[in-house]
Amino acid sequence: MLKKKNVLFSIRCFSQIASEAGFEVIPFFCGHGIGTYFHGPPDIVHVPSNHVGNETMKAGMTFTIEPILCDGHPEIIILDDGWTVVTVDGSRSAQYEHTIVVTERGSRILTK
Repeated sequence: MLKKKNVLFSIRCFSQIASEAGFEVIPFFCGHGIGTYFHGPPDIVHVPSNHVGNETMKAGMTFTIEPILCDGHPEIIILDDGWTVVTVDGSRSAQYEHTIVVTERGSRILTK
């Protein structure tokens, strides 16, 4: 379920599904809104958060989900190049991204 407070939504199911499969979601990265801007609000976090309220997304809103999963501890460091991210324990990780639009009947994945 997507919940909003200001510009933060949380998709809590990623953490539960990852944990059940023996993985962790790296919480330091999030999805984002898509509009007349790139990487704009709202932020879409992939872990439970105490900073979300009770408002839900509305039809027409478009956003990305971009969870990063790892098979170890989710603590990360950013290397000196300012771009490369690795887990502190050297565990393997993988990231995927989808763009989704909320419709009157639910949602539709645009990047299938």
